[in-house]
Amino acid sequence: MPHLFRITRVDPKPQRQLHPLPRGLVELYGLLAVLFVLVPEWMADGALAGLRAGREGSDLPMTTSAWQRIPELRLASMNLKELRELARALRLWGYSSLNREQLTASLLRKIQARRGKAL
Repeated sequence: MPHLFRITRVDPKPQRQLHPLPRGLVELYGLLAVLFVLVPEWMADGALAGLRAGREGSDLPMTTSAWQRIPELRLASMNLKELRELARALRLWGYSSLNREQLTASLLRKIQARRGKAL
């Protein structure tokens, strides 16, 4: 039986020969990278270090009275385990099957029913 088709390998694109960049152009790109990336970072770091030097004590902001008065802020800062412990302490029924949003809403209703004195 004669072969009807001949399989030949065809290169879709011939390999291109890459020419190296001139040394001066590479050095120019390196200088531009330092000017546009590293120098602003050094300036920002220096500015932040200057701001930190004038402060005393903790780097964290002080807790405001609003944070302690508004239950939504307190609940938003709690993780799910803490929310469930609070629900158990407030005797909230069915809290274990609720997701975070539902649990937070239920806790807020319970806290507002107690006039905000639960936390």
